[in-house]
Amino acid sequence: MTDNNLDLPFWEGFRVWNFDRRDDGTWISLVPTDTAPMICSGCEQSCSQVHETYWRTIRDMPMLGDSVWLQVNLRRLRCDSCGTRTERVKWLDRHARITQRLAQFVGLWCEKLPVAHVCKLSGLHWETVRKIDRQRLEGKLAELPDAQPIRLVMDEFALFKGHRYATVVLDADTRRVLWVGEGRSREAIRVFFEWLGPARCADIQAVAMDMNTAFDLEVQLHCPNARVVYDLFHVIAKYGREVIDRVRVDEANRLKGDLPMRRVVKRARWLLLRNRSNVPADQQPKLDELLAANEALMTVYIMKASLKELWQAASAWDWRDAWRAWLKMAHDSNIESLQRFAKKLKSYWRGILARVRWPMHTGQLEGINNRIKVMKRMAYGYRDSAFFFLKIKAAYPGNP
Repeated sequence: MTDNNLDLPFWEGFRVWNFDRRDDGTWISLVPTDTAPMICSGCEQSCSQVHETYWRTIRDMPMLGDSVWLQVNLRRLRCDSCGTRTERVKWLDRHARITQRLAQFVGLWCEKLPVAHVCKLSGLHWETVRKIDRQRLEGKLAELPDAQPIRLVMDEFALFKGHRYATVVLDADTRRVLWVGEGRSREAIRVFFEWLGPARCADIQAVAMDMNTAFDLEVQLHCPNARVVYDLFHVIAKYGREVIDRVRVDEANRLKGDLPMRRVVKRARWLLLRNRSNVPADQQPKLDELLAANEALMTVYIMKASLKELWQAASAWDWRDAWRAWLKMAHDSNIESLQRFAKKLKSYWRGILARVRWPMHTGQLEGINNRIKVMKRMAYGYRDSAFFFLKIKAAYPGNP
């Protein structure tokens, strides 16, 4: 169909010259209107001379379930300042093969849906959608102010199966994800501190983390004024694995002659790892009976509660008294795994004491890590880690 007088507001400066329905969608030919000004795409000044005209095929928003293809007659202008340049079109970016309207539509839905789903909605190729989304994410991050963190939180999350991890760094005050990188070694996280630079590193006062030696050493190397703060949750989780689990297995092996009691001890793992306040009411008698019948399990269970109190000390002096008392009880317990854990914990005392001055934890980042897992499940994983990391940073731009 041909109509030389059809002028629509969708494509400013152009009119419909031809309209055709095909198997692969709707094809619309556009030509410049006689009144449309010719503007240089370089200097954005008005031009009067046309060097040549050419056709470009462009995708636009689907209409009534049909893909829309535009064949646009564009002009290359002779600009006094820029030389030969393509004319500026308000609804089309330079060199673009899709309209700004379609790009905005794709970007909007990429905030809520996986790339594969947006492909079905828009009819665009996966790589095209990902490119649009990447440009949107990079633009969003570029608009953020320069980060000036004072306190940091560092943690890791599983990137792929097979013990492959990534590290996340969070501004503890603004909740902005500053950096995400693959790996958890010193070499992997050193990139963050190099990006932060010596001046901003010197401003860091405290960093919350688990007992990851790589994190600790890099903070000491790059942030001379920072105190490392060890997270209670990770220490208690380590205590559960290395002490409570070990004692439970040892006691189960010792009770080979008492099969009913051995079965109770073997099945009590989650009961022993829980805080007493979180134990269901119907399980409380079972826990009390188990602890009363086994002295070793009673000891390590009580020592776990005492260990948590180190993070509740009101002053450094209170902490020192509680720390010395805990170490002495661990030494006098004659439980090998507990003594071994206490000996290992001695070298981390500064990071535990720092909690008195800096009441920080990695709980903020644990919540973000859970959101990251949801993002991975929604997208059925990401082939491109850098693109995934952009998604994470854009999802947590921080509080104003």
